[in-house]
Amino acid sequence: MKFMFFEPQKGFSWRMIIPVLVVAFFIVLIAVAIFNWRVTSQEYLGDLVAKDVEIVASMLERIDKDCKILSFDYQKNRINFLNVKSFVGSEVGSINLAYPNKWQGPYLDDNPTYQEKEYLVVRTNQGYFVTPGEGVILPNGKVIGKDIMLDENADIAAMAQDDQQLRFEGKALAVKLKLSTSTSDIITQLPLERI
Repeated sequence: MKFMFFEPQKGFSWRMIIPVLVVAFFIVLIAVAIFNWRVTSQEYLGDLVAKDVEIVASMLERIDKDCKILSFDYQKNRINFLNVKSFVGSEVGSINLAYPNKWQGPYLDDNPTYQEKEYLVVRTNQGYFVTPGEGVILPNGKVIGKDIMLDENADIAAMAQDDQQLRFEGKALAVKLKLSTSTSDIITQLPLERI
């Protein structure tokens, strides 16, 4: 009785090369996917923040047009009121309004957040700005409140032009609010019962 053993074939064997090619193909696909995820996710996050601050700023400017924003309660005000349909009084969230009865909310279905933190309206010596919230890690790796301080002396307009601050790949991650009138102008226009 003879035992048959497989003898190695001499020359080229497709049986050996096909598994190697399949494994190499999947390794290349995984490497490309990781590279794309790493690069495009930062770009996507930069786009997301840039669009969010623009949307929030436009909604606040619309509120100012409808209701006249008198003031904000704090130097840093969380934006958590854009989905409010109605309210009692002259204040919604941290905004004090001259004409609260003209509120046309909700202005958005959901309050935008980034990394589960609400965006901010920040008061500085140069005006009001919409920025990402405290503790947010920006796509450029900077952290709001640690690497980027948003106090009253902050030059947020300049920061929004600096890729090491509030700018990422040509996109501003903060927007200055364009409020229509000053508080003193509004107070002189208020009915007597509101003063």
